[in-house]
Amino acid sequence: MTALIQTQVTNAIGNITLDRPKALNSLSLAMVRELTGIVLGWRDAATVRAVVITGSTGKAFCAGGDIRFFYEAGLSTPQGGSAALDDFFSEEYALNHLIHFFPKPWIAVMDGIVMGGGMGLAQSGVQNRLRIVTERTRMAMPEVNIGLFPDVGGSYFLSRSADQLGTYLGVTGEMIGAADALYAGLADVFIPSSELPALRTLLEHDNSADVRHAIREFASAFRDQCDPAGSTLARHHAAIRQHFSLPSVPDIVASLSQDDSDFAQTTLALMQKRSPLMMSVTLRQVRLGATLDLAGCLRMERTMVRRAFERGEVLEGIRAVVIDKDNQPQWQPATLAEVTTEMVDAFFVPAWPAQAHPLRDLVSSVA
Repeated sequence: MTALIQTQVTNAIGNITLDRPKALNSLSLAMVRELTGIVLGWRDAATVRAVVITGSTGKAFCAGGDIRFFYEAGLSTPQGGSAALDDFFSEEYALNHLIHFFPKPWIAVMDGIVMGGGMGLAQSGVQNRLRIVTERTRMAMPEVNIGLFPDVGGSYFLSRSADQLGTYLGVTGEMIGAADALYAGLADVFIPSSELPALRTLLEHDNSADVRHAIREFASAFRDQCDPAGSTLARHHAAIRQHFSLPSVPDIVASLSQDDSDFAQTTLALMQKRSPLMMSVTLRQVRLGATLDLAGCLRMERTMVRRAFERGEVLEGIRAVVIDKDNQPQWQPATLAEVTTEMVDAFFVPAWPAQAHPLRDLVSSVA
């Protein structure tokens, strides 16, 4: 345990608290390595029957990876070939895969900001996960805003979100709240933040066979406080389906331009701020992700992130949003009309021979 990650086992439940509040609990390489060790240690431990992961503050569960580190590491070596950068993404994606196949309940309390790497920690897993949202949840995969793409398995979980909702969230980088997250299948239950202490008390005393059932029962009392059917995504689902099922980003933009609804025009204005190239790359990524298992998605993303730092669009995005904070990125190319198929294709060209891929050992199931 370090000062950035707190752990405790109570009532056979392993509790992980991300505790880097000044950085909104964003992940460093050291944190990724420590989390990996914790998950491996608890995977087969008879003393741990479930894991609950939270953030140390209601401001954030986890705001993603440490993008200041990405910027500094990316600048330090020509064409983004930093060893530390390579290690971060390889080890973070391997952690996502490890959590995905964790054999015990994996419960993420997504209170506050949940973005990027935080989504990877919460969305990994299928059979054993439970994802809790609160009224303070602000969820996004906003990477197109910094010249990147939705990684940490985004190609897997966004492509499996219902009926183009994941495509919309990935291509626009839009932020959503609790009701939208439930509607999009990116969360399971809503619990008010004021009730989280009571949830902790419940977990300290519950001895049910599956703690997720106890949490769902607890959350059922608050069902009327967060209605997915009344969410923004629900209200505009038909429009999202209409526009974001189209085959290219220029087609999506053209369709939105012909729709005078407030939603279409707001979405169009949002997309005009994003990297034209990375929106196009993201659309290709999400469509390909629908055809791949998680291991395949993560290997694809690992290649893509190497290509992204080689090109440098992400460095310009981080500069504009985080370093200089002028919010005036000079995207290259500057317009969708200048984005070519060859530019998009380049992100998917293998960066390593298959036998040398840093995630070559990932499998589709646990042996």
